Amino acid sequence: MNSISFEASNISESKFDTMFSETLAKLFERDLLHLKKEVNSYSDEKELWIAKEGIVNSAGNLCLHIIGNLNHFIGFALGQTGYVRNRDHEFSAKDIPAKELSENIDKTIRVISYSLSKLNDEDLRNDYPLEKHGETVSNYFMLLHLVTHFNYHLGQINYHRRIA
Repeated sequence: MNSISFEASNISESKFDTMFSETLAKLFERDLLHLKKEVNSYSDEKELWIAKEGIVNSAGNLCLHIIGNLNHFIGFALGQTGYVRNRDHEFSAKDIPAKELSENIDKTIRVISYSLSKLNDEDLRNDYPLEKHGETVSNYFMLLHLVTHFNYHLGQINYHRRIA
């Protein structure tokens, strides 16, 4: 994997690593707060659990999936939180109150902040501890993948809410 060259800039590799981790923590917090706002913006909570025609997953299930995904791939794998993921539950559960979803979003913010704060510069450059679809990727790659995956589903939830 190609490394980032810092020769032409005034920023050290170590400083970049620290900035990267801090920036990701801020982006995850910002977007998780946005997720909480989306969940709480439904005028009827029942709509959270209805998948409209042509849409496979409800907004509630996507919210559970985001929470499970981040707690597993960041909390468990990088923060060693002991989180045990139940992916099937993320897509099969129904009628969980928005208040409970919001509380779990807040917990996820704390898990991510804790987990990312534990990573030092070398950790960020190391291989991610779990294989991703059968291949080894760096922690940088995996963390960027998780941000984009999260935002893909956040956009789906926003669309779902607007057509509800």
